Amino acid sequence: MDISGSNVLLTGATGGIGAALAAGLTAQGARLTVTGRREEALKATADACGARTVVADLAVRSDVIRLAESCADADILVANAALPASGDLLDYTEDELDRALDVNLRSPLLLSRLLAEPMVARGRGHIVLVGSISGKAATKSTSLYNATKFGLRGFALALRQELRGTGVGVSLVQPGFVRDAGMFAATGATTPNGIRTVTPGQVADGVVRAVRRDLCEVNVAPLELRLLSAIAGQFPGFAERVQARSGADGTVRQIVDAQRARR
Repeated sequence: MDISGSNVLLTGATGGIGAALAAGLTAQGARLTVTGRREEALKATADACGARTVVADLAVRSDVIRLAESCADADILVANAALPASGDLLDYTEDELDRALDVNLRSPLLLSRLLAEPMVARGRGHIVLVGSISGKAATKSTSLYNATKFGLRGFALALRQELRGTGVGVSLVQPGFVRDAGMFAATGATTPNGIRTVTPGQVADGVVRAVRRDLCEVNVAPLELRLLSAIAGQFPGFAERVQARSGADGTVRQIVDAQRARR
């Protein structure tokens, strides 16, 4: 569908990828509403692209419902918000588990449910769920993050089938390692085995392409990472052995320690 003139709701608009998504969607002529829980950062994104703002914490269930009600006219939902959720499961408290599950999985499911209904009634709409290559391949110290992204992938692919023929499309966009944003930008860690990265702008291009062409799954990652994730998805035992020999434990620990405060 054409993004120009469409009402677009973008979640997670305060981060580096979110800002790139906001700029990319605005460049396509979207009438944009951006949301996040940090008002100052949200205002900076909105001011840069002339967007409407709705402050909401997606871990608060009433905020999710309020957000959906205020954006009932959305033609396109881009569910981008996510918490890092890195670290061993035994290091998480029950509240931290709930927050990660609510933000990363429950909120995009609920927003999809609440916004898909008016989209179907109008016979026009698109839902983009921004996942991760971590939704295809498991890695050490990301069990919670993997759970949310594997779940999001299954939901997106099934919902797409459910909504076929209604005029509402569903796409899953899965970035690989992103430079200048996300965990490597925030922690200063290097990618395992020198695997190449992508830019936030490439992720934004992937979202635009998914909507305009009604694509099922867009993996925004270098060829080697796409191949490795495909192999890991089919042969998890083999992938586990390869990862154990990779010497990436130091990088993993650096990322986990740096992101602990963001749980």
